[in-house]
Amino acid sequence: MEAVGGFKPPVNVSPLIRFSRWTLLIAGIAYGATRYNRLAAKEKILREEARIENERMAPILKAEKERLVRAEIAALEKEVGSKL
Repeated sequence: MEAVGGFKPPVNVSPLIRFSRWTLLIAGIAYGATRYNRLAAKEKILREEARIENERMAPILKAEKERLVRAEIAALEKEVGSKL
């Protein structure tokens, strides 16, 4: 076979090597899909727990924020010397 464009002619790869490559490729894809599904299920559970925790903490955080705003307004009123 003649070299095309300065490249060597392709090497004839053993059928065993070719079969091994394809087998490992397919096994890797199957492993990746299985792992993805397992991790996605765990992440779904974690997201649900985080949503429940956020719903539980929302009123507490809102009350704390309002308390801090009132404290800041009181400090500003004291600093300025008038009612805001």
